[in-house]
Amino acid sequence: MNTTRRAFLRQSSFALAGAAIFTHPLFASTAAKHLTGVQLYSVRDDMKKDPAGTLKALADMGYRYVEHANYVNRKFYGYTPSEFKKLLDGLGLHMPSGHTVMRATHWDESKKDFTDEWKATVDDAALMGQKYVISPWMDEKLRNDHDALMHFLDLFNKSGELCKKSGMKFGYHNHDFEISTKVGNETLYDVILKNTDPAFVIHQLDIGNFYGVGGRGTDFIKRYPGRFQSMHVKDEIKAANKGEMEGGYESTILGNGVVKVKEILDMAKKMGGTEHFIIEQESYQGQTPLDSVKADLAIMKKWGF
Repeated sequence: MNTTRRAFLRQSSFALAGAAIFTHPLFASTAAKHLTGVQLYSVRDDMKKDPAGTLKALADMGYRYVEHANYVNRKFYGYTPSEFKKLLDGLGLHMPSGHTVMRATHWDESKKDFTDEWKATVDDAALMGQKYVISPWMDEKLRNDHDALMHFLDLFNKSGELCKKSGMKFGYHNHDFEISTKVGNETLYDVILKNTDPAFVIHQLDIGNFYGVGGRGTDFIKRYPGRFQSMHVKDEIKAANKGEMEGGYESTILGNGVVKVKEILDMAKKMGGTEHFIIEQESYQGQTPLDSVKADLAIMKKWGF
């Protein structure tokens, strides 16, 4: 349980340089258009030990949608796409989005095309019925190299074009470095948002990840209305140590922390363009992960989501 999301992504990005990775979700529908769900990284240890049993527990709680956080060698949590879809279908669960890190190496410059590995990632997402293929990381070497950054953001748009052929969109999920890293006089996040085409690329706003470095969900929704079709719903409290993003905060049950979660959710629904509200909790303050996400779902229902 001590593995932080930041370390998990960094280590996996390096160690699995040749493999497609990551995915997160689990949601419950409140309206025809809006989904309320859970990122499976919230219950990562349970999913590692018993994926089928964990998914059943989530379904029994009332979740109806899931976002994956484990896609390795064309398998989700050890299941082939068809096997995992059958498992989800049997539990009344759906997976409209997932996390898979897209790297610069997924583009073959000599062919001016994506590698077969990335094309397979998109194909498998389509088979699962996903709407969004979301990348939750950006290598450090790209963040401070302007030309490399611009090229990579162009790949975001190209990936969106590839996804569109299967009726999907590409997406990007923030951590905290997008706020703490400056590109000229702007934050890296501003640059990412301004250089990605809304027709092909959505943004999944994690309202907790950037809290410790001054990021506020309401500020970005006001600045970029309609750009955040998906959101990681998260609350934060002061951590005893460095916390998940190493900024002194860790996630907690919704409503127990310092993030103005309900205010952000209402604004996201009104002007953020948000359709997917995905619960993610990475620290538990003595409770089990499953008990934590059960409490989170109850709070979301109380708030009308």
